[in-house]
Amino acid sequence: MATSVTASSSPGSIVRAFQERMEARDWNAAGDLLAPDLELRFSATGEVFRGSNFLAMNIAYPEGWTIYVDEVIEAGNRVACQLRVEMDGQTFWCAGFYTVEAGRIVDGVEHWVTGGADEPPEWRAAFTSPD
Repeated sequence: MATSVTASSSPGSIVRAFQERMEARDWNAAGDLLAPDLELRFSATGEVFRGSNFLAMNIAYPEGWTIYVDEVIEAGNRVACQLRVEMDGQTFWCAGFYTVEAGRIVDGVEHWVTGGADEPPEWRAAFTSPD
């Protein structure tokens, strides 16, 4: 069920609704939740997306992905959001941290990792549990 938002919606509801609109490919509605002067950074690549370029990049992204919002935590106008994205048999994880003002996301940073892509160091094996 999609999260509805109003002018008085909490920052966490704004971020959740944005991700749900992205999953639905409802680009206009997703864009309504982004500030015109948005600045969003990807920590892994150092990319910075400003304004409408963030949404345009997502629209251009190759199709086939599914977004799951696993957790949203808010503190004032700051929101942490854990996403899981499934595509072509792979799982990608995102820990995103956003600032919401006047019902719109104004800035953020997203930390993306690919599930299972990194080999753990051998020395840690004694401390881990099997799946």
